[in-house]
Amino acid sequence: MPAAFATLEAWLAHIEAQHSRPIDLGLDRVAQVRDALGASSSARVITVGGTNGKGSTCAMLEAILHAAGYRVGLYTSPHLLRYNERVRIDLQEASDSDLCAAFAAVDAARCASAEPVPLTYFEYGTLAVWWLFCQKNLDVIILEVGLGGRLDAVNTLEPDCCIVTGVAMDHMDYLGDTREKIGFEKAGIFRAGKPAVCGDPQPPESLLAYARTIGADLRQQGKDYGFTGDKTQWNFQGRAQRRNSLAYPALRGANQLLNASTVLAALECLQENLPVPMQAVRQGLMTVELPARFQVLPGRPAVVLDVAHNPQAAAVLADNLSNMGFFPDTWAVCGMLADKDIAGSLQHMLPRVDHWLLCDLPGPRAASAAQLAEVLDASGCKASLACFASPAEAFAAARKQAAEGDRIVAFGSFLTVADVMCAAASR
Repeated sequence: MPAAFATLEAWLAHIEAQHSRPIDLGLDRVAQVRDALGASSSARVITVGGTNGKGSTCAMLEAILHAAGYRVGLYTSPHLLRYNERVRIDLQEASDSDLCAAFAAVDAARCASAEPVPLTYFEYGTLAVWWLFCQKNLDVIILEVGLGGRLDAVNTLEPDCCIVTGVAMDHMDYLGDTREKIGFEKAGIFRAGKPAVCGDPQPPESLLAYARTIGADLRQQGKDYGFTGDKTQWNFQGRAQRRNSLAYPALRGANQLLNASTVLAALECLQENLPVPMQAVRQGLMTVELPARFQVLPGRPAVVLDVAHNPQAAAVLADNLSNMGFFPDTWAVCGMLADKDIAGSLQHMLPRVDHWLLCDLPGPRAASAAQLAEVLDASGCKASLACFASPAEAFAAARKQAAEGDRIVAFGSFLTVADVMCAAASR
């Protein structure tokens, strides 16, 4: 029998228990329940995949399209503090009641066959979001891929335009141990005859070959579109469209122009059905917000929050830190998951950190603070090391020891940053 719960917390506990594994890549089960749901929408669908930059790209798309007057639904993951963060309609988080209704619809569809179809937490959430968005008379739906692309639950939903922001080494247990293997998995969201925008300036050949093989309308960063700029403004050049004298995105970091230009390339692909005036582009870029992507909290010492959790993202974080100006000391609150490339990620941060405050994280996938310390010791790290039972404890120690002119950076995992965000908000 389909389940019925009165609260979002109860539904989330239920859906977490419906599959024996947290990740079970494949489309057959999800497609079966999708068909049983029978939900459809006339909205244009944009699917966003890639190793890093997905969140920023989705946020800029949402902000610009909303500024253009469209009704926009956005699905992202994971969340930091509340599940509702994953689902936004017209810039507002979905309500508990809407999410409960969506989960009930999915559970009824899941139980429609002789044997209930097992769904993972993410698969359940993806189908619930699709059902909910189909009830809301939206103009645009933006879907962020969870893991990979080819076998991700989001790939059961048909896109009008696909974006791969970039390809780097992450989730190698599932996607492969080379950029070529990972690139093939990411490219799996592309569709024949549909726009396929690649934001990676040096994409793996596997991604390009897949796009050619299926006949996707491939748009490459640096080939079909690109950007130029100076310290005050930047310009976009697409195949047939120019956007000049643009303000830099409100999101911090030099890498954001790669993401912003990819967003404008995707909008160029959709301009026949979703025309976007220059004023909407300007307003969207100036007002876009995204927590924990090089987010600097007000006050002293400076506190930087960044969910960087793989080598490429850590390298970008290190570069962004170097462009912040002078700080006598940098205190790093770091907790990571054991299935990440810990050594590769921490290596990029070594030149920027004077004091490491390493922390345990909850859950079976977590690396311990002691394991992180071992990796740093093996790297020849000369900075001070200390271990803590949680990110909040590590952050409290950093706050106590750091001088006003110093800097604290929390990174390594969504779990790390979420705990520090809560601790910072309560101080």
